[in-house]
Amino acid sequence: MIAAVSWVPKGASKAVPEEAQLPSKEEIEELIKSGALEHDKGEEEEQEQEEDDENMDVDAAKQTDGVSHALAVADALGKTSKSKKSGAGFDDIADGLRELDMDNYDVEDEGIEIFSKGNGDLYYTSNQMDPYLKDEDGEDSEELEDMNINPDDAVIVCARNEDDVSHLEVYIYEESNDGDPNLYVHHHIIIPAFPLCTTWLDCPLKGGEKGNFIAVGSMEPSIEIWDLDIIDEVQPCLVLGGVDEEKMAKRKKKKGKKSSIKYKEGSHTDSVLGLAWNKEFRNILASASADKQVKIWDIAEGKCTLTLEHHTDKVQAVAWNHHAPQVLLSGSFDHSVVLKDARISTHTGFKWSVTADVESLAWDPHTEHSYVVSLEDGTVKGFDIRTAKSDPTSESPASFTLHAHDKAVCSVSYNPLAPNLLATGSTDKTVKLWDLSNNQPSCVASSNPKAGGVFSVSFSEDSPFLLAIGGSKGKLQVWDVLSEAGVSQRFSKYCKPNSHSHPPR
Repeated sequence: MIAAVSWVPKGASKAVPEEAQLPSKEEIEELIKSGALEHDKGEEEEQEQEEDDENMDVDAAKQTDGVSHALAVADALGKTSKSKKSGAGFDDIADGLRELDMDNYDVEDEGIEIFSKGNGDLYYTSNQMDPYLKDEDGEDSEELEDMNINPDDAVIVCARNEDDVSHLEVYIYEESNDGDPNLYVHHHIIIPAFPLCTTWLDCPLKGGEKGNFIAVGSMEPSIEIWDLDIIDEVQPCLVLGGVDEEKMAKRKKKKGKKSSIKYKEGSHTDSVLGLAWNKEFRNILASASADKQVKIWDIAEGKCTLTLEHHTDKVQAVAWNHHAPQVLLSGSFDHSVVLKDARISTHTGFKWSVTADVESLAWDPHTEHSYVVSLEDGTVKGFDIRTAKSDPTSESPASFTLHAHDKAVCSVSYNPLAPNLLATGSTDKTVKLWDLSNNQPSCVASSNPKAGGVFSVSFSEDSPFLLAIGGSKGKLQVWDVLSEAGVSQRFSKYCKPNSHSHPPR
């Protein structure tokens, strides 16, 4: 399934992504010292392991000690095999090493001619003349060219889970004049936990003026930030919050004491359900969690600067106002949406009651005082914050109530170019486009993109009539909504003259 999709602005990605650097010997030693490589074993398991170790002969001990250390390092770097988790990996590797007989690797068998005198010994003055290398050179150059990202390429990041493996897929979407776009996976990043939400950000975490990063919220209490310009990366460049492994390791060493979960300072204590990056204050990130809290993070400092506890149930979504970047909305399973001024921790804020669990919310990018919220019961409500009541017991009326879908509306997205054009995606497997003019919504297009239950929809900032769609079937879809007559008739006046329409992919 695809839980979330995020567009990367054109030109933000490096033309030639870098290869990940393997950790140095010093970094690995530091991991070992910190206790991060220790296995999670009970006291009885440890005692049994000690008894087994005493009975091992010297040669076997030397051999398996290296394997154990290698597995521990691989585990810390996120590359542990599934066989290891099942308990069979260690024995398989040890048996394999015995079979290879590495101690006698350099001993030559008598009577066997080591150096061949066949045609394979022919010498060629250049790779171009060697028939065995000619084709390979061409293939390599093509592969390198495929890895390049052009400034005009659209980049989409999908948070995906398949067969218990979670990863980020970085797609390239190439538009073409003949109306046949090309969509393919450029590279992917393995992540350790089931992803739930993402947001792209360009805070320069590694120096320079900008960056190309994706923040990921998951079933874990931590927020991971990954560098999208690095291929085959195995570790995030920054982790906000999460379990404090060092404290946990110290507690495990104290015998007879039950180890309770210890979190890093300022961390969430449950799944991170929603994320929002502040485009104006680029070092600021907001998060929503199942622990009922909303947190504001300074990602440049790597710490939580403010914790808000104004909800009584899981907080599903957060969103910064486009025109007043200090204003934050949050929506919760407690059937409420709350507006807060994030600069003032004591700000009482404004509250709107809704009829079901909040699934998503979004500010209207074309005005500073309107937003929509989508609900688990299939409805979408619009609100004008100018009608908010200072008395918390008074109900603020909705600008409109739209019965949009038969099931939960998991995601909404405003078109950044065309006012009043809204996309909604639902677990009823459909995506719909709405004209919200005069607070009287009308459906202008509906599609079943064959994505399964739809969990995430997002309009592109650079190509505003392209809508990315992700759902339970795990296949990214991109819909050029201008190919729909209803959309074209009402909103084509906002389209750039040279843009081309094509059907959904």
